[in-house]
Amino acid sequence: MSAASGFGPNPWQQTSWDWRAAGNFICGGAGTGLLVAAALFGAGAPSSLRSPDWLVFTGLALVGLGLACVWLEIGRPLRALNVFINPRTSWMSREAWVSVALFPAGLAALLGLSGGVFATAALALLFLYCQSRMLPAARGIPAWRSVWFSVFFMLTAGCEGFGIFQLFGLIRGSASDGALLALLVLLAARLLGWRRYRSAVDASLAGRARSALDLAGRSLLIVGSAVPGLLLLAGYFLGGSVGAVLMAVAGLCAAGAGARVKYILVTRASFNQGFALSKMPVRGVRPVS
Repeated sequence: MSAASGFGPNPWQQTSWDWRAAGNFICGGAGTGLLVAAALFGAGAPSSLRSPDWLVFTGLALVGLGLACVWLEIGRPLRALNVFINPRTSWMSREAWVSVALFPAGLAALLGLSGGVFATAALALLFLYCQSRMLPAARGIPAWRSVWFSVFFMLTAGCEGFGIFQLFGLIRGSASDGALLALLVLLAARLLGWRRYRSAVDASLAGRARSALDLAGRSLLIVGSAVPGLLLLAGYFLGGSVGAVLMAVAGLCAAGAGARVKYILVTRASFNQGFALSKMPVRGVRPVS
């Protein structure tokens, strides 16, 4: 089989992780980021919404949706419990075990138990950290194996979660200055993290992987950083219903751009490094003694 059509010395794109795996990272990151935002800035909303109940519920639902995507990806879904077998070496197993604690903690938060929201946020951060280490553990994919991948992954999850938090501002009828400032800081940190990550992996990327990441980077810069930053500032100074709408659109841009970058990282930039062959075999040629 030639290198162009399958396995060979040239890099080829992995097919084991597809949109369902990307869905887990997208929903899991957004959900955990929202749970952290709920713990830090969810209090003080109008009693009609009983915040942060809806924030916690939505965050848990997003994490659950992501895990459901993974379940759909399994070739034999009835063997899904095997994911719990090896927490000593598998970040996927660790993610599964943390999720076992995350959902009961979230239920405690929804029931109004003291400290439930903060316990949920702490477990959400642990869940997110496990997710951030899963792809770098696949050492054969140059676009995944940098330590800056994990840093960027966690920062973009924060942008997604806090971006969704801004969407809830339309429902809550109030905006948090602290949450707005946090999102601005996260947007700047995410862009810096992306640049460091991109610089770290550039030399080892296949041509098509580099093109995919360049496309993702442009989207992240414009739609995911510049546009939401300007909209957040405009919304803050304008205030009122117009300001709330602008902040909600900014949050949507921040979350959507992060989701798109994750999708590209998993499904389009995931070329391996190929086989490192110092000498290529040629039929009919004898080695020189």
